[in-house]
Amino acid sequence: MTGCPSYYVTTPIYYVNDKPHIGHAYTTLAADVLARFKRLDGYDVMFLTGTDEHGQKIERSAEKAGIDPQTFCDQVSAHFKDLAEAMNFSNDQFIRTTEDRHKKAVQHLWKALEDKGFIYEDSYAGWYSVRDEAFYAESELIDGEGGEKLAPTGAPVEWVEEPSFFFKLSAFEEKLLTLYDNDPDFVLPKSRLNEVRSFVAGGLEDLSISRTTFKWGVPVPGKDGHIMYVWIDALANYLTAVGYPDVDAEAYKKFWPANVHIVGKDILRFHAVYWPAFLMAADLPLPKRIFAHGWWTNEGQKISKSLGNVIDPYDLVESYGLDATRFFMLREVPFGNDGDFSRKSFVLRCNADLANGLGNLSQRTLSMIHKNCDEKLPAPLDFSKEDNDLLSNIEGTLEVVRGHMDRQAFHLALDAIWTQASAADTYISVQEPWKLKKTDPERMNTVLYVLAEAIRQIAILAQPIMPASVDKLLSQLGVTERGFDQIGAAGRLQPGQAIPKPEGVFPRFELPEEGEA
Repeated sequence: MTGCPSYYVTTPIYYVNDKPHIGHAYTTLAADVLARFKRLDGYDVMFLTGTDEHGQKIERSAEKAGIDPQTFCDQVSAHFKDLAEAMNFSNDQFIRTTEDRHKKAVQHLWKALEDKGFIYEDSYAGWYSVRDEAFYAESELIDGEGGEKLAPTGAPVEWVEEPSFFFKLSAFEEKLLTLYDNDPDFVLPKSRLNEVRSFVAGGLEDLSISRTTFKWGVPVPGKDGHIMYVWIDALANYLTAVGYPDVDAEAYKKFWPANVHIVGKDILRFHAVYWPAFLMAADLPLPKRIFAHGWWTNEGQKISKSLGNVIDPYDLVESYGLDATRFFMLREVPFGNDGDFSRKSFVLRCNADLANGLGNLSQRTLSMIHKNCDEKLPAPLDFSKEDNDLLSNIEGTLEVVRGHMDRQAFHLALDAIWTQASAADTYISVQEPWKLKKTDPERMNTVLYVLAEAIRQIAILAQPIMPASVDKLLSQLGVTERGFDQIGAAGRLQPGQAIPKPEGVFPRFELPEEGEA
């Protein structure tokens, strides 16, 4: 797609200490929908995901499992690749931090920071959370049971004293605040930007970026015994994937800086404070946006392994189907907010919007065409004002959806699309083509054509969310050209084209029994 505009979207690389859960699926789904949307809109897209495979937590988990760290990483990373396939994610690359290309890239970044005078050697003494792979100030800690000190995330911390290299994070306090002020969309949603600004304005201390108490990580170049802090290693993956350190590489020139890093709110500080500071220090362009989404609860409860209420994305797909799962996750909750999952809300939402909404509209329309129009798309006569209004409103929805997608407001994009599906449903109820069959067959043909055309355009817009289901729906209309350039008159359905006997695309689900999880 030479000459096309480019778009680079990433997920965090996921830590391989356990199997993937709903949070991993949620983040990657958002990136996948954005990538699919941009491809349909004519962009050359790079969509990156992968796994973060270094650090003390991995070393300890591998030791507990009785295997070496690389074998452990190979096994767990495979689960994330399997999830990407099961959820029909369209990532262009799956990066692993144990790859040689990445080790070379992050060591080059280290040298760049060192050469520019932003790394120095000292000793570290402070509180460290192995689970979070993060350092915390005394003022950030909370008291646990029995007086145990915990990180703000609830993770246990331990006192660490060791020789360390430090990054001069404190030198970037004013530069970061200026960045946030000059580009208020650098961090979204706005509440997260306020959180980040407040943290930086409170004063930045230099960051310990090497460890000597374990060995599983990227060696610090030229410094025996030092392993890079896992976050400087992990964040550099976004550069590795596009060819860094070769800044003349075609992929680097085309895709860097990234358009958006989509992350969970728990790792916002690393992406919105440390990452831009590293890049500024290395004289590299900054990503255009960090978007931090919220967390899911399960039936009103915080999700945790100890409570046994972890939501398994495979279970949702098995119970409700892939596309219904994809739809619910981005339709139900404003992206960026915390949200509560319940099977009842899942069923109610999918039945209302899919089975009873777009699904019922499509089935009724295509069944009437198949039965009353010789199994072919009917030829319309002159469009009425109502016909033109319906179609022009749907055509104008593309620009509305573009605006929402560009701000990662997936729920608003879906609301705009389904508003048009509802309008088409109102149109069929008002026009009553089943009555026109007897009173005005030519008008019936026009109404059914307008409905089929409305469904075509709505379905094209819905492709990023439900690619498999929409593929079935568009195939029943005989539509082969499906890019957003086909929205409007350019892609209008051809009267006389044969259509197959319609089949339902969106199943209707039964509500769970009272008390059923």
